[in-house]
Amino acid sequence: MERKRFVRKTKQRDLILKVLKSTDTHPTADWIYEQVKKEMPNISLGTVYRNLSILKEAGEILELNCGSKFSRFDGNPENHYHFVCTQCGKVSDVKGCPVNKELDSEVSKKNNVQVFFHRTEFYGLCSECKEKLKQ
Repeated sequence: MERKRFVRKTKQRDLILKVLKSTDTHPTADWIYEQVKKEMPNISLGTVYRNLSILKEAGEILELNCGSKFSRFDGNPENHYHFVCTQCGKVSDVKGCPVNKELDSEVSKKNNVQVFFHRTEFYGLCSECKEKLKQ
């Protein structure tokens, strides 16, 4: 993973990070904005987007583009796998499946490149959508 760079603390940035780290739903910027607005009513959506970008560049959060038109954000910047429900769009962390670091070195060797990390998303039906199909 890339090295984290220093980011100056601000009340807005701290609150955005707190909201993002308090959920495992991988929310959109609009959802984050609605949550932050509850504690900081005067914050603008533009400020939320700018701070999400700064936090992403600093390595504090991940931005996920999982095939939908909206980016989703992850408060866990460590490399890990995700599952995307093709029915409802929910994005969740894959549990019990550690990142295969050997894959990085294998790709590096066989392709004469330097791999820093890789990302993998799995696609299918979440448990809720799977249950709805059974009914």
